[in-house]
Amino acid sequence: MINEELRAIGDACWDRFDFGRDWNRHLHGSQVIPINDHLVYIASKGVVGNVTVLNTGQGLVVFDSGSRNTAAAIHKAIRAWSDQPIRHVVYTHGHLDHAFGTPLFDQEAQQAGEPKPEVIGQANIRRRFERYQSSAGWNARINGRQFKVAGFHWPEEYRYPDRFYEEQMILECGDNQVELNHGMGETDDHTWSWIAEDRTVITGDFIIWAAPNAGNPQKVQRFAHQWAQALRAMAAKKPEVLVPGHGPAVFGADRVATLLDDTATFLETIHDQTLEGMNQGLPLADIVQQMTLPEGLLDRPYLHPSYDDPEFLIRNVWRLYGGWYDGNPAHLKPAHPDALSGALAELCGGAQALTQAAAKHLDQGDLRLAGHLSEMAVRAEPENQEAHRVRAAVNQVRAKAETSLMARGIFTDAANASLKALGGDGGEGYSRNQVGIG
Repeated sequence: MINEELRAIGDACWDRFDFGRDWNRHLHGSQVIPINDHLVYIASKGVVGNVTVLNTGQGLVVFDSGSRNTAAAIHKAIRAWSDQPIRHVVYTHGHLDHAFGTPLFDQEAQQAGEPKPEVIGQANIRRRFERYQSSAGWNARINGRQFKVAGFHWPEEYRYPDRFYEEQMILECGDNQVELNHGMGETDDHTWSWIAEDRTVITGDFIIWAAPNAGNPQKVQRFAHQWAQALRAMAAKKPEVLVPGHGPAVFGADRVATLLDDTATFLETIHDQTLEGMNQGLPLADIVQQMTLPEGLLDRPYLHPSYDDPEFLIRNVWRLYGGWYDGNPAHLKPAHPDALSGALAELCGGAQALTQAAAKHLDQGDLRLAGHLSEMAVRAEPENQEAHRVRAAVNQVRAKAETSLMARGIFTDAANASLKALGGDGGEGYSRNQVGIG
């Protein structure tokens, strides 16, 4: 059933947006939200990508297929709206919350004696899936840490596209044409789609109702400059509707243009200032400290740093142009952190002195220094209970102080490790259907 009320709720998010308070709490499972009489999108509760469905009159084109955990609910929502066969599935990119519900569509077609949907994706998806298979253990660990899920299971089976394209493809679907365009941003395999008849752009995770995920500290390279270029290309189409990878669709040419321009400006500012600093010979730490964003940009409801963090984007741009050396020669071939921590503890009177200093800086609100000192104290004396208590407290406070889910996940993981060392069972986590991948 189409939910007109959710469309109105989504429209109201333009003026104020908190993912949990203003959008996610209104969702129940996976729900169909109208764009027009033949085009809808399906929003699912949790940090899971949107699915867009176009009814061509001769079958459905589905943009993304959700995650393994949401596939059944998404399929049910599609079938509540239309009984037309699914002819094509377009992957916006190969992340687990966007491209892993397709096997259910295949099963339906097979049971009905219909051809399986043709799955279409950008050529780099093949390499992504191959990398996922070779780094499954790592991906399970980092996503478990990012989303606070113990025992995160990384998939072992992948539904590859049947047809790949490189830079652009025109998909003919009945009387409809869909223009598929390659862009690089959160991933190198991203597709954004343009349906000219409906003046609608389907962005994938180029737009997520948060500051762009172009800096994730635990993931592969992101591409801030190319991301901005893709957004400018979308804006040139003058769309009147924008369906994002996450969050509510945006209606109205002026709003869509503003959203695309603001997001591109955010990315261009970070990219250009970082590169300018590098060209001046500044070390990474100075560039991070000196970055200045246009006033009010992060106050936009759709650019709040609730997932990624602008500081992480700076570091990612640096990595793209300059590798991992940050300009500090001590970091080129560093001592092991345990050895460095032990030496500093010896100089200042032991791990207890480091612990006391960490607690002092925590009380003063200097969380960065408190983080360094508490980490050193535990490394200098791994069995020191007081050091673990302070380390847990420091990282708990740091997690609460962060707007970025990524930062909160890492700090929470560190706090939980010290709580376990103290005999506890660790801490909070998300339910599995709340987990996205980005």
